[in-house]
Order: sequence, then structure tokens, then C-alpha cells
Amino acid sequence: MDAHPLAPWMFAGLVACLLSGFPVAFALAAVATVFGMLGLIAGAFHPEFLLAMPQRAIGIFFNDNLLAVPFFTFMGMVLERTGLAEQMLDALGRLFGRVRGGLAYAVIAVGAILAATTGTVSASVIAMGLISLPIMLRYGYDSRVATGVIAASGTLAQIIPPGLVLIVLAEQLEVPLGDIYRAVLLPASMLVAAYMLYVLGISLIAPKRVPPAPAAAIDEPLRALLARAAASALPPLLLIAAILASIYFGVATPSEGGAIGAAGALLIATAKRRLSLRNLKQAMDTTGIICSCILFLVIGSSFFTLIFRGFDGHLWIESLFAHLPGGTVGFLVVINVLVFVLAFFLDFFEIAFIVLPLIVPIAEKMGIDMVWLAVLVATNLQTSFMHPPFGIALFNLRSVAPAQVRTRDIYWGAVPFLLIQLAMVALLVAFPGLVTAERAVEDAATSDLELKIPTLFELEQAEGPPEPAKEASR
Repeated sequence: MDAHPLAPWMFAGLVACLLSGFPVAFALAAVATVFGMLGLIAGAFHPEFLLAMPQRAIGIFFNDNLLAVPFFTFMGMVLERTGLAEQMLDALGRLFGRVRGGLAYAVIAVGAILAATTGTVSASVIAMGLISLPIMLRYGYDSRVATGVIAASGTLAQIIPPGLVLIVLAEQLEVPLGDIYRAVLLPASMLVAAYMLYVLGISLIAPKRVPPAPAAAIDEPLRALLARAAASALPPLLLIAAILASIYFGVATPSEGGAIGAAGALLIATAKRRLSLRNLKQAMDTTGIICSCILFLVIGSSFFTLIFRGFDGHLWIESLFAHLPGGTVGFLVVINVLVFVLAFFLDFFEIAFIVLPLIVPIAEKMGIDMVWLAVLVATNLQTSFMHPPFGIALFNLRSVAPAQVRTRDIYWGAVPFLLIQLAMVALLVAFPGLVTAERAVEDAATSDLELKIPTLFELEQAEGPPEPAKEASR
């Protein structure tokens, strides 16, 4: 069975709309509408086929993974508006500032914490750019190192749970969100460690590029610094740990975990006396905008995928990958290169909603683990924020960087961290066990537990032959 001739034309029409600058969500819906009408005229499918769209839309509104998006987004916006980043950077900067590269270590640590709380790259990069970049430059840090550390730390929001991209990938690949959260913890930790090792290498090879903070800038004893750092970083860490633990152990669903996070963020903001009506309104407005954008993308993507499959477009996509060398590895290499290149021009949400629905059927036929694919794509999508000259993290940093920081320094500062991210993608392809090992152990343990329910006959045999009086009464 071959794909309908309209399938490649439908894909080409979408590309043309995207290149014209038309909003992605509306481009998906518009192309699907036009080609849906053409499909009816050409007899590619019956009119009843389009009745599946309302059911798909209803399924979107009842999707448990997507219900977690507004909760986690609101949690991040509340914590970001309360000045959490400023407090943590000040405390950790003072704590680590005594050593070479100490401020860079502090930025990476705060970036990892903010990634787990805000879940959005722009918020993390802008917050750390405004607060830490002037201090790092004032203490003599090389501008390329400082801007690279800030931009790369902000992109951790893509891969550290409960990042929005992980929720979207769980929806697109139809895998449990909890499985993705568990699988991504080790790669995310390795990436944070790789960033810190890079800073350590610079401090050993070129110590003048990452000098320690002046002694006069740190006038508190170590015990006071530790207390200050704990007071700033402990509440959000405990909140994130509670959320992830509840999802990890099956106590709460992702949406329930998000609700816990939103309530906890409000409590932390109230306890710090930072929650005002203005901050609350800004957090709610931003949450509404982000969730509306995601919802329109999901609906448009669902409509496009329905019509494209009506043309058997997945068969056309399969034919494009049919003759790739290397089997599964070759397929993964091509997909990652495609995602890497598309990230120069498309946002990570757009890639998730356009590319993934086209490649998932092929990946399933190849027997590729969907959780592994989700973590792999999430790590690759992280590079979309670091691409010079189009990376949005670089744009965000340029908008808040002091005038003496040149744009080309921001670009060159991002390159080493971009290479680290690509190296992590290669590691995940070469060693899938970094993602799948834990679930393999769990599956093996589960398979060893065989629950056998005896039949009535087996029970009677175990009890022995029935007595004559009892047998007669039966």
C-alpha cells in the first residue's frame, strides 16, 4: 500500500507556510483544513473520517500530562517573581566565591535549581543575566566564559524535571511522564557535572579567566555563608524533591504533583513576604499565555497529523528512511542531525509538534524505546537555545548584558557548551543504558514476581477428597 500523492504536497505546503513566517499553530491547522478538503474531493477518505477530530480535541483537554503544564508553569512563574534567583545567586556566590571559578559554579548550581522550579529557559537566562553577569565582569571574569556559563545553565530547564519540554514529549510519544522523569535524572546530572568540569578545566589552564572573588567582597564567616545558602536554596529544593518523589513512587499523578508544586510555591512566596497582587497577576498572565500557545499548537498538530495519516503520509515518511544505512543507529543519527539543523529555525515546541508525530511510527516499528527517544530528543532540543546566531538563550542574554559585552563574545562563549551538549547526545546514542538501565532492572524484578491464583479444582485437590456426607449435601 502506497501513500496518496497529496501526502508530500501537504508536507511541502506546511514548509512553505512556516518559511513565510505564518504562526506555526495556525499554519498547521490551515494546511490541514485545505488538504482535508482536497482529500474529500480526491476521494482519499470519506467525510466520516474527519469526525475523528472532535474526539481528538476532547482527548487533548482530558490529557493528564498536559494538565500538568499550567500547574508547573504557574509554580515556576511564582518562584521567579519572588526574587528566588537573586537570593540564591547572592548566597551561593558568596559561598563559592573564595575559589577560582566559584561564581561560575554558583551560576551552574542556581541554573539547575531554577531549571527545576521555573521550567522555562528565558526566565532562567534573563534572571541570571541581570543578577550575576555584572558581578562576574566586575570581578574580572572573561566575558565569553561568563556569558557561556549563564546561557548554558539556563538551558538546563529543558532537561531537568519537571521541564515543560519533557511534558510535551511525554504527550507526543505517548509514554508515562513519570518514566521520563526517572530516565532523565542521570543524563541531566551528567550534563551539570560536565559544565562544572569545563569550568574546572578553565580554572586550571587559564586561571585568570575565572578569578576568585576579592576577599573584601566576602566578609562573612563560613558558617554564616552556609546558613544563608541553605535558607535560600533549601525551600525550592524540598518542594521539587517532594514533587518528583510523589510522581516517582506513584503517590501522585503528574497533574497532582503540579498542583502540589503550585500550592507550595505560593506558600514559599508568602513565607518570604514576596507575594503581592502585582507578582501574582504577572505570574498568572504569563502562565495563561504559555499554556494558550501550547494548547493551540497541540490542536493544530493533532489536526495536521490526522489528515496526513488519512493520506497514508506515514508510509511516505517510512519510504524516505527505508534505505538508510546503519539500521536503528543510522535512523537515530539522521533524526538527531535533522532536529539539530531544524533548531536553527524552529522553536523546540514547533519541532516537538511537527517532527515527532512523523517519526514516531517509524521508531515504533524499529522497536526503539520511546522513553530513550524522548530523553535523546530533549537533550538535542537543548542545543536549539545555544545555536549562534539564532539561539533564543543568546538573544535573551544579549538583551540584558551590559554594553561592553560584545555579541560575538556571547556567541563564542556558547560554543564550548554547545559541544558538551552534542557530546551528551552522542553518549546517549552509544550507551542507551544511561536511560534504560533503571527501567530494565524494574522490569526484570517485576517479571520474576508471578502471581498464581489457584482454581476451585486445585483448592479441592489440596483439601483432599470430600467426605461422603458433605458430598451428598452438595
